[in-house]
Amino acid sequence: MQRLAFVLLLATTACNLRVGTPTPFPTPDLPMIEFQAPVNNDRFDEHTDIAIALLARDSGIGIARVELLVDDLPHSEALPEVSAAVPVFTVVMNWLAEGPGYHSLTAIAYRPDGTPSRPQTISILITSPETETPDDA
Repeated sequence: MQRLAFVLLLATTACNLRVGTPTPFPTPDLPMIEFQAPVNNDRFDEHTDIAIALLARDSGIGIARVELLVDDLPHSEALPEVSAAVPVFTVVMNWLAEGPGYHSLTAIAYRPDGTPSRPQTISILITSPETETPDDA
């Protein structure tokens, strides 16, 4: 009797086993963002007003916001003007170059539901303008 119960238990649990590989479920693509300008390792004089051109794309529900960080601190954000979200969003943001040395620029695009793109980061070098000394007469 115990043997029969064991065989029945084994047969019913075996029906739940699946043979083969599971069907993969596609993961939704994340929004994407890229720097159009400047390019990585560009050099600028200190106090230059740098135009930062960004291109964001999302094949899903669209881009609702783009954020720019300078040295990992929030600097600026932009929203589409034509609707709450757009599939392709181009924006130009400005940063007044301050402080000689390398600085990081990071851009992130967001969907309306808050889903972020992978951050894209470039480095730029800010140099002190050379000071000219008058010629001795």
